[in-house]
Amino acid sequence: MAEYQVESIDKRVDDLFNSMSFSEKVSQLVGYNPAAWSNDNLEHDFPKGAGQVSLLVGTEMQNIQEIARLQRQIQEKIMELSPHHIPALFHIETLTGLKMPGATTFPTGIAQAATFDPDLAERMGEVIGQESRSVGATLAFSPVLDISRDARFGRQGETFGEDPTLASQMGVGVVKGIQKTGKVASVAKHFLGYQAAEGGIHAAVADIPERLLHEVYAKPFQAVISLGKIKGIMPCYSAINGEPVTGSKRLLESMLRIKMGFNGVIVSDYSGISEIFTRYHMGKSLSESGRRALIAGVDQELPSMNAYRGDLLKKYVGEKDFDESLTKSVKRVLRLKFELGLFEHPFAEITETSRKSFRRRTSIDVSRRMAQESLVLLKNDGTLPLSEHVESIALIGCHADSIRSMFGGYSYMSTLEKHFGVANTMGGVKDIDAEEGSHQKKSLYSGSSVEIENPLIEDFARQQEIGMKSLRGQIEDDFPDATVNYAYGFPYVGDDESYFDEAIDAIKNSEVAIITVGDKYGTGSTASQGEGIDSTSINLPQCQENFIIEASKLNKQLIIVHFGGRPVSSDAADQYANAIVEAWNPAQCGSEVITNLLFGKAEPSGRLPVTTAFNAGQMPLYYNHPNGSSYHQNTGGAFSGYVDCPHEPRYFFGEGLAYTNFEYQNIDIKQKNTNIEITCEISNIGEREGIEIVQLFLKNRQASMVRPNVELLGTSRVFLKSRQTKKVSFFVDFSQLAYLDETMHWTVDSADIQLLIGHSVKDIRLRGTVNVNQHILVDESTRSFFAETDMFPALTK
Repeated sequence: MAEYQVESIDKRVDDLFNSMSFSEKVSQLVGYNPAAWSNDNLEHDFPKGAGQVSLLVGTEMQNIQEIARLQRQIQEKIMELSPHHIPALFHIETLTGLKMPGATTFPTGIAQAATFDPDLAERMGEVIGQESRSVGATLAFSPVLDISRDARFGRQGETFGEDPTLASQMGVGVVKGIQKTGKVASVAKHFLGYQAAEGGIHAAVADIPERLLHEVYAKPFQAVISLGKIKGIMPCYSAINGEPVTGSKRLLESMLRIKMGFNGVIVSDYSGISEIFTRYHMGKSLSESGRRALIAGVDQELPSMNAYRGDLLKKYVGEKDFDESLTKSVKRVLRLKFELGLFEHPFAEITETSRKSFRRRTSIDVSRRMAQESLVLLKNDGTLPLSEHVESIALIGCHADSIRSMFGGYSYMSTLEKHFGVANTMGGVKDIDAEEGSHQKKSLYSGSSVEIENPLIEDFARQQEIGMKSLRGQIEDDFPDATVNYAYGFPYVGDDESYFDEAIDAIKNSEVAIITVGDKYGTGSTASQGEGIDSTSINLPQCQENFIIEASKLNKQLIIVHFGGRPVSSDAADQYANAIVEAWNPAQCGSEVITNLLFGKAEPSGRLPVTTAFNAGQMPLYYNHPNGSSYHQNTGGAFSGYVDCPHEPRYFFGEGLAYTNFEYQNIDIKQKNTNIEITCEISNIGEREGIEIVQLFLKNRQASMVRPNVELLGTSRVFLKSRQTKKVSFFVDFSQLAYLDETMHWTVDSADIQLLIGHSVKDIRLRGTVNVNQHILVDESTRSFFAETDMFPALTK
């Protein structure tokens, strides 16, 4: 049956392609953008239809029903314009759920990674896929598979962190979930090495050696190709080795398609093709950029037709490379449409059906669980969990009475500022006010370049999330007998200390203080982190750091709750806080899950998916650095670190506390042919139930090339009741040990490989060795990417 279907699609693609004119073929390679800021005119500019439509216009609609109606109207018109009635693909950003009102919302990417739960990622993907298709969106723009090793980069919060194995696990889960029904295609981004940009600056060039490019930055993409069968990939804005990725035949064809085996559709990032000419100043005309990108293998230009205009490309007809590339791209687009069943079902569901498809109880349960598992307890001297009988609580900070702070970049909530004249910072998205010269820079927060937020933004946010509570509202509702002394305290950026006195008084009059700190994560000039919002500081703003110091003088218990897309890094919090909770941006269930953790109704289980530096001067900083470098430099010198800072991080990859303690014992390693089984026992030796994230690492100390000092092989989430023990097994295929040798072939050494099991990369509990007694060459696309795990039945004690 499957073979028949493939043959049938091949024939349908060939028959349709052969009957199309040049103009109709080119129309399949361009996007139509119906957003208010776009200049696109559908009937005038797209007389033969369009290959894809941006459904980001949904952020301008009031509800799901409006969006579904609009999708049907646009699709009907495009099919009417197309001589062969070819429907368009519709795309939507889905990093934190659909970027439109009424969709189920999820925590940001870095928070998702902090769960170390790929099964939950798959369930999230299923929700995204189902909600996407119900409004007619057939391309879901996620997951973000960028490897992030530099917290200065404003988009770190979109990623799964610094480790390619964890990113592979989470990415495969998301892709499988989104594509489960076969009606929606996942589009991974941003291929390749985007967040390794020089200076931690958005869209800057990335100087990445070839070996590192393949072994680290390409690994998650290879995993979703090989294991997830992903159907779409988006190139990044950066240039590597003198080539913009969007126009690189070496990266997109030789590497991505031939070596990595990707056979899906490549869609440009917004204006990415035009920027080959306008930003990188390559070639003599925009048409040359279009030709270059098409020959490189970019199948569609988004969000609008610019470099792929038919009148610009027609002059290249007759050139062998161009003609072959045009044919391949058009056929890939048509094939995807047939595979997704778009010709049979081109429209959004009827409005009532689409409404009921959103925010189902089961979908919200997935969001709640994702948020709960993402919270990372970084410090606790026993202050947490708080007693339910606490009589008075000081709740301090601008985040404490805000629901906007629960949402990060690439969420619908992050777009609300546009309604208040905020300048946009997203790449490829025009700023209407700035374009017309009417955007007046507003007053700035003291000590910063960030515009002061319009106070109506919070009111507007609450109108969009009816029933959602701020952290203040949640605590007041859950503990009505407690007095909650709230004070604004300080903003999310700058050095303004004018609100300190009121907040200090609130703490004086309370038993315990919960101090909310962090950035504002968004996509506009009132945000302090996000796309196009990079920073030379990764620490708390001066006003927040100074407030913690002042509050510490009161000798009260201080609990720090941090919000944002990069992890908390604070000298004052480390020194004075009794407890620190990394909350990221936990989305619609955020206040509920934070409150549950603080008061012991839920167990903390999140772990850091990134290494946390003391300051930006250590960037880039990551745990799996090469032997002989970073905090494993191992050479002599007058100082053990920098003259003003340790080489070591503030917090290590994989760190995170629980309300109980775990004991590791009885490691056992068995080797059979080219497979390794590593088994150990994990015991909960505390009085509360808990979840441990068991982490398996390797060290190769007998390699033929310089290797990372340690590498993650896999992880396992283990739930344990008090005094319970379970066996945990990891199954590692030899091919996962492969790396690129001096001839750039994937190889497994004949060597003794050290295997480490622990609570984090810093806290290794068990060690063992396996002897690989043969030299093995491995195929890049069929190698193993992460260890499989299996839970044995619980042991009684």
